[in-house]
Amino acid sequence: MADHRNQHRLQSVELDEESLAAVSRDQEQERQIAIFDLLEDNYFAPDGAETGPYALRMGLVENRLMLDVRGSNYERRHILSLSPFRTLIKDYFLICESYYQAIRNSTPSQIEALDMGRRGLHNEASELLQARLAGKIDTDLDTARRLFTLMCALHWRG
Repeated sequence: MADHRNQHRLQSVELDEESLAAVSRDQEQERQIAIFDLLEDNYFAPDGAETGPYALRMGLVENRLMLDVRGSNYERRHILSLSPFRTLIKDYFLICESYYQAIRNSTPSQIEALDMGRRGLHNEASELLQARLAGKIDTDLDTARRLFTLMCALHWRG
């Protein structure tokens, strides 16, 4: 399995600059951490691709998520509707905002409660992303979590 995982992985991730909005320091840090963590450890296997590694470019096209994937013998653009994610993204933004405020002003138990809620919502959205990518790109849950964070980065309005 280890060799298989090493063959199907992302080696680079780029967010389309035209899709990005100005963000807060916390949001920019979360985006950079997600990219770093994603490149450190991921499983990303596009359907029909023999072997990686792959380069991924993410962006928004007509309010849809665009995933441009390129590998040595693979090049494909996947477009996903964001409609199934709208409520999850909105709720995720709200809980993240509360979490960032809590870090500065709340007790450890309040911060922990918000963090648990944030993680639960993040997992739910990541599982939805895995389901929406089924038949296009296979990922593990950690990779889907980081991709969801980057998906959100494309929606942040500073």
